[in-house]
Order: sequence, then structure tokens, then C-alpha cells
Amino acid sequence: MDADTPTSGASPWMPFESRRRARDEKREAVLRTAVQLFLEQGYHRATLNEVAERLNITKPALYNYFRGKEEILFECWMLGKERVDELIAEISAGGGSGLAKLRKLVRAYAEVMATDYGASMVRFNPRDLTEKNAEIVRAAMKSIDRTFRGYIAQGIADGSIKPCDPKLAAFAIAGSLNWIGHWYQRGGAWSANTVADEFALRLTEGLAAKQTRKKTTSTPAKGKQSSGGSR
Repeated sequence: MDADTPTSGASPWMPFESRRRARDEKREAVLRTAVQLFLEQGYHRATLNEVAERLNITKPALYNYFRGKEEILFECWMLGKERVDELIAEISAGGGSGLAKLRKLVRAYAEVMATDYGASMVRFNPRDLTEKNAEIVRAAMKSIDRTFRGYIAQGIADGSIKPCDPKLAAFAIAGSLNWIGHWYQRGGAWSANTVADEFALRLTEGLAAKQTRKKTTSTPAKGKQSSGGSR
């Protein structure tokens, strides 16, 4: 029997799970290539033809995975947002003071902003999306903002953060973090870890409540009483 001849009952087609895995890998390759191109040239200047050229495929082949350029943009944004959601879930489940959670979130968010998908969350305009997708983006960003405010409010309540306006503090922190997506360059002078560590410290040290050490009142040691006897 020829070795290439399928045995009885064996399908000559790739198993469903393998086909789906191959499709997912190709889809991810399109997203990785597209987001890099969008960040390099800007969303409006980059074309699907260029995405296809970088992947060494035809432009019609892209439509096997996405209906158009806007859908690719939205998927890139969603990948960044999903990573932020995962990190928030881990931080919230881990417990700790409000300040501890805030520092973890600042550090994690900074690392996400240093990735292509993270940068896509702040470098592209929601107005380039369909109204439905733009609404999803706006709602998601509001949810992230509420998380920052919530950790700050928790820290004020538990005494780990100084009294402040959680809304203004959250705006200041998020503004600094989002800007990472604009200026950070992979392979540059600073690693993502270095940036994340520095921002986690700098953006929270001014909010941290000063821990006052309890003063211990120690009774001075009693000296030996001198004898009142005459010399």
C-alpha cells in the first residue's frame, strides 16, 4: 500500500482544529503587520496593499480574514484593551491597599503602552471607526478611568493615599501613561520594564500617605541611687 494513500476512515483534509489554528495564526500575522504599518505611517496613509506586500500575499487574500481596513484598526485596539482588562482582573483579585493596586496598575499599563497594540489605543482616532465600534472604545476607556479612580478612592479610604480628588489624580496619571504610546520606541535607550518601573514610582509617590512611625516613649533607665551616708 502506498505510504501517501490515506488509510481507511482517515480524512484527506486538515483536521478542523488544525485549520482553525492555521487561520488564527494568519489572522494574527495580518494584525501584527498592519498595526506596525499604521504606527509607522499613520492610519490614513497606510494601505492594505502595503500590508499585503509585507505579508507577501495578495490584497484579496486579506479579505479572507477581515472585511476592511477599519475592522483591522478596531481589532488592533481591542487586543490592547483586552490585555489591560486581563491585568486589571489580576490586580483586583490580588488584594492589597489602594496604593499597592494603583502602583501595580500604573506599572502594568505602562508596559502595555510600550507595545504596538497598546500604542494603538492612544495613537488612533476613534472617529475613524464605525459609530458602533467608536462607542465600544469610549465605553472601554471610561471603564479603565473608573478603575484608576476606584483604586485611588480605596487608597484614600484605607489611609495608603493622601486625601485628593480621585478624578483629577486619575486624569493626571492616565495622561502621563497614554503619552508613552506616542514617544516610546522599542529598541531605544529604555526598556519597557525600565519605563514601567520609573512611572510606577514617579506617578504614585506624590499620592502616597506618609507613614508616621509611632513614637515609643521609653522610660529612662533609673540610675543607682547614691547612698545618703556621710563620707
